[in-house]
Amino acid sequence: MEAAAIGSQSPLSFPSSLCKAKVSSGLPICNVKISSNRRLEVVCHGMLATRKFMQRKRKEEVFKDAADEAEQKNWRRMMREIEERGSAVSILKTQRSGKEPLPRDVILGTLVRFKQLKKWNIVSEILEWLRTQHWWDFTEMDFLMLVTAYGKLGDFSRAERVLKYMNKKGYHPSVISQTGLMEAYGRGKQYRKAEAVFRRMQTSGPEPSPVTYQIILKSLVEGDKYKEAEAIFEDLLNEKRASFKPDQKMFHMMIYMYKKSGDYAQARKLFAQISERGIPLSTVTFNSLMSFETDYKEVSSIYDQMQRAGLKPDVVSYSLLIKAYGKARREEEALAVFEEMLDAGVRPTRKSYNILLDAFAISGLVDEANTVFKAMRRHRVEPDLCSYTTMVLAYVNASDMNGAEKFFRRIKEDGLKPNVVVYGTLMKGYSKLNNVEKVMRVYERMRIQGVEPNQTIYTTIMDVHGRNSDFGNAVIWFKEMEARGYPPDQKAKNILLSLAKTPEEQQEANELVRNGAVQLEVKPYNEEVDDADEHEITQTDSGNHRLLDDTLARNHVNGRIRTGNYTFDEDEDDDDDYEEEDGEEFNFVSFKDKREPVSNPE
Repeated sequence: MEAAAIGSQSPLSFPSSLCKAKVSSGLPICNVKISSNRRLEVVCHGMLATRKFMQRKRKEEVFKDAADEAEQKNWRRMMREIEERGSAVSILKTQRSGKEPLPRDVILGTLVRFKQLKKWNIVSEILEWLRTQHWWDFTEMDFLMLVTAYGKLGDFSRAERVLKYMNKKGYHPSVISQTGLMEAYGRGKQYRKAEAVFRRMQTSGPEPSPVTYQIILKSLVEGDKYKEAEAIFEDLLNEKRASFKPDQKMFHMMIYMYKKSGDYAQARKLFAQISERGIPLSTVTFNSLMSFETDYKEVSSIYDQMQRAGLKPDVVSYSLLIKAYGKARREEEALAVFEEMLDAGVRPTRKSYNILLDAFAISGLVDEANTVFKAMRRHRVEPDLCSYTTMVLAYVNASDMNGAEKFFRRIKEDGLKPNVVVYGTLMKGYSKLNNVEKVMRVYERMRIQGVEPNQTIYTTIMDVHGRNSDFGNAVIWFKEMEARGYPPDQKAKNILLSLAKTPEEQQEANELVRNGAVQLEVKPYNEEVDDADEHEITQTDSGNHRLLDDTLARNHVNGRIRTGNYTFDEDEDDDDDYEEEDGEEFNFVSFKDKREPVSNPE
């Protein structure tokens, strides 16, 4: 009777009222397994079914005439070649007919498209080439776009050089050029110089725009210059003479700053001020609040608040909720939210797939993780190294090291190069099995491939020696860690102290620990480290802000300059590391339409 009752339920049924009310996929149960600890595991091969909106439909194209068709198809072919090669000039040269100049529409269309794609290296390459071409009139607009490109690339040396040349040519400093230089310093980690440019704009002009404030706040926050960022924000908040007040994006950045510094109370206080000041709440506002909550119940509550406010969740909203459920080892809820995202017509990104993969990998649910991995390719999302590493982790957490090794070999077969995280995941699996020999073999394989170990690798080696009560080797690797410049963490110290049995060993261990670097806050040796936490630490390359920061509101609010026959706006710092690029091809005509002459230039 009990089995029949379980089988009659939806595979996505669970106590959470949030997902229970919204999921109606009715997927068939293909196989139900009940493990020895009575945990219900559902393997549903019908999950993550392809929705209609995910199926690529070939649109019927309409061209003005045969010449227009040939022109557009040639331009698209050229764009594909540039993207594949990662360089533009050599391909643009082949488009010229003898000594005839390239059509202006082709050049401008190419620049605008790569600006939209945020391929700033290609934008700068094209503009530098155009500076040397006698047939191209290199205007102030071109210089401003070049400075902006170098700003996005963090190449402050070239930005300085271009501004120096512009000054010689008699161009006055503009908000775009100075903001570009400031951003170049910020991205180049020259935070003092970035702030100096900003302060000079405040005192001598040109007056900073909202975009300038957005960028300086982001630069300072990323450089951990919290006091400086807070001072700038507070000044703007209290400045009565300012022509504008902090906007939604500035509030989002400051909320992130307080989250990053661990001051969650201040972050929540700032969130409340957004409504008090009449600034419209957006999906991104709620995403910013969700991003620093660690309890899935809190994240779910904020998600509900967002929907009650009449706002639609985006891919980041869903991903944050999936991540919260995954971290809590509530993989069924995580899957349900993902299905809800698909039903809502929101296209998943590679990162959202990886988050769902991680939810299953944490609990060692290999079959479900494999289903997600296969769904990625079915949905035309190519798995990256993080995806493969997460699959290896799933096998490791299932104590299936044969499966982990097979998937490790697949990484190379599929043309990717394993990094220290992948090797560390394998070593962790063997360490849990107390297999010193296999751990050291993986370590040797890693070194042969030229991959440098990190702190986690050394701690894992110490861990396996600790599990085998080998004080001598634990000491050797403790010293090796220090010699390589990695301060031993608390787990490594606890391993050493726990292994010391004799008075001589205890004395040696105490001396090594006392002489070690500052202790880090991690779980003690005899307490199992959460694979989810460790996996996340090694996978993310710049913290949770990657998920949220670059999906902040994108309102081009200031700095528009019009010259010649096309416009160039001061570019917001809206680089999007989370969303995937739109797969649809752009119509060349759409660029022409945006470059009509402006009758009343500002």
